[in-house]
Amino acid sequence: MIRIMSMGQVPAEEIFNRNIPTSNVSETVAEIIREVRTRGDSALRDYTAKFDGAVLDSLIVSPEEMEEAFKQVEPEFLAVLEKAAANIRKFHSRQVRNSFVINDENGIIMGQKVIPVDRAGLYVPGGTAAYPSTVLMDLIPAKLAGVPEIVMATPPGRNGKINPAILAAAKVGGADLIVKVGGAQAIAAMAYGTESVPKTDKIVGPGNAFVAEAKRQVYGTVSIDMIAGPSEILVVADGRSNPRHVAADLLSQAEHDRTASAVLVTDSMELALAVQKEIERQLPLLEREQIARVSIDQQGKIIVTENLREAIRAANEIAPEHLELCVDNPFDYLDEIRHAGSVFLGRNCPEALGDYMAGPNHTLPTQGTAKFSSPLSVDDFVKKTQFTYFTREALNRVAEDVALFARKEGLTGHANSALSRGEEDL
Repeated sequence: MIRIMSMGQVPAEEIFNRNIPTSNVSETVAEIIREVRTRGDSALRDYTAKFDGAVLDSLIVSPEEMEEAFKQVEPEFLAVLEKAAANIRKFHSRQVRNSFVINDENGIIMGQKVIPVDRAGLYVPGGTAAYPSTVLMDLIPAKLAGVPEIVMATPPGRNGKINPAILAAAKVGGADLIVKVGGAQAIAAMAYGTESVPKTDKIVGPGNAFVAEAKRQVYGTVSIDMIAGPSEILVVADGRSNPRHVAADLLSQAEHDRTASAVLVTDSMELALAVQKEIERQLPLLEREQIARVSIDQQGKIIVTENLREAIRAANEIAPEHLELCVDNPFDYLDEIRHAGSVFLGRNCPEALGDYMAGPNHTLPTQGTAKFSSPLSVDDFVKKTQFTYFTREALNRVAEDVALFARKEGLTGHANSALSRGEEDL
């Protein structure tokens, strides 16, 4: 049963489950990466047979397989995929950055070019659940950024095929190449390249401990989005909230993983008790009851505060992945929220809406990293290159200033470089 406590009984930094002991997988992952770098496709086939039980003739999903999968998916779900994709495009299109040029001083031109990465790698996990929503959330920002080629890797089932819903989402989102490889070996393949898998410049997407460790180890060779931890939700709710709704929202995250954190902060002991009771009523109704039960019993908490302002202060200290504000006039509190991955405002905006249909991205910072990082966006798939042009006359106007600055740092070569253009050509 979820615990009820008063604010202050547990330090804010311990409210969420952020000190999870993990098995040491670094050596195993390092070996997998070495094997993939050395043996390429052969290693990928071996690891796919070992970990996924699939013997593959080809590592690449063929156009025929795409069409077959598309036909297997219900028309109703295809329609939902298209609606979700449209919402995601609408939101993320506002993130597209433009290059700029400054030319307001005589003889000086400066600017910045916004350039997409040449090739992006997207990892989509398999295993206990398939996430076509993650396909859309990762693919669409990359497409809007203008990435010329997008490679998606996801593990096959024992029959050597990819979940049809995953392939349908990939087609709707516009993946260019889909690879039947999962785990650390998929990350290694996209980081270094093999005969079938091209090397990418940035890898995004969630995964298990092996995937997370592989992303950590290849960082520097490629860029990555983040090292994601277990799912987190913090619900701030007042006494007018419906306990059935609050309990359902907490369970929506608890069912992700046994180590997920679902926490309610409220100024109402009456609501706290009602939500505790309602969670027990709803738990047996879940398909993933056993997973959610462990999460609720071990990580779940209901914290009772003196007032909502105290709850908001706690939210900023915790910096949750998902933050729901189930209160009257939620926009009154929005400016006070400084640290959260994604905020859901009001009593009719469950976090699940953001997972699938609303439009903002669901790949979010966890483990308190919302204090300094952001949700996945178009920005993750571009880089900036700046440029500068000075005529000789423009340089001569500032050459002495440059030289003075350089000498202050003891760099006389820099000073000479700036001053040399003022001398007569020999």
